[in-house]
Amino acid sequence: MTFDVNAGIVGESVPDGIERAADLGVGAVEFFDWEGADLDAVESACEMHGVDVAGILAAGAGSNIDDRDAPAAVNPYDRETAVADVERSLEAAADLGADALIVTVGPDQGGFDRDTQRRALERVLSDVAPTAEDVGVTVVVEPLNTVVDHPGYFLESSREAFDITRAVGSDRVQVLFDVYHQQITEGDAIRNLTENVDQVGHVHVADNPGRLEPGTGEIAYGRIFDALDDAGYDGYVGLEFFATSDGTSMDEAVRSTLELA
Repeated sequence: MTFDVNAGIVGESVPDGIERAADLGVGAVEFFDWEGADLDAVESACEMHGVDVAGILAAGAGSNIDDRDAPAAVNPYDRETAVADVERSLEAAADLGADALIVTVGPDQGGFDRDTQRRALERVLSDVAPTAEDVGVTVVVEPLNTVVDHPGYFLESSREAFDITRAVGSDRVQVLFDVYHQQITEGDAIRNLTENVDQVGHVHVADNPGRLEPGTGEIAYGRIFDALDDAGYDGYVGLEFFATSDGTSMDEAVRSTLELA
């Protein structure tokens, strides 16, 4: 495993977050909204501080979570838009040397049944797989919890996500397993991770409740990290959480999480 931090959470800007990651001894970052970032400044900061880009979030339909009026990967009518948004994001990720492109699939589309939406998502992922393979970036599809944070989001189950990526059948289309979201949705994190490690392209961690740093809640992260190691997971683990409100700084939160591993 290699850890990364979200530059937009630990820093006031992506370049600032890259510098802070280096100060914390974390050698990689991920960030949202690549279109809104100064990518030249990002590349310069990475080179200056010896930090890699672990992943970025896709643009447009590839980053829709809850906007029912915007294109979504699960809407059959939005297939061309979704493919174009993901493919241009893949090119941006490749230019940055990123390992992964994070894709969120959008809210449940009320006018279509679930099977139709799932097939639409599988078609989009199948369409972008050749580009992902060509540029060497892995598309990672993220299930999110609908109980606390994202009511109405289409894809909440890791099991369904694994079935979808297996149906696509490309090593460059995998799942982002966010332990916080999946603890809320289904629990059984170690079994779900280790039995499907071949389909896990990226991992996010935060504790529950509160989406705070590991060690503050109910999730046994020391055991989860050990299980990932034992299962042979060698990808990135993104530290995507907020520090506790008791005065703990983000620097302290990151360092305490690294100690668990």
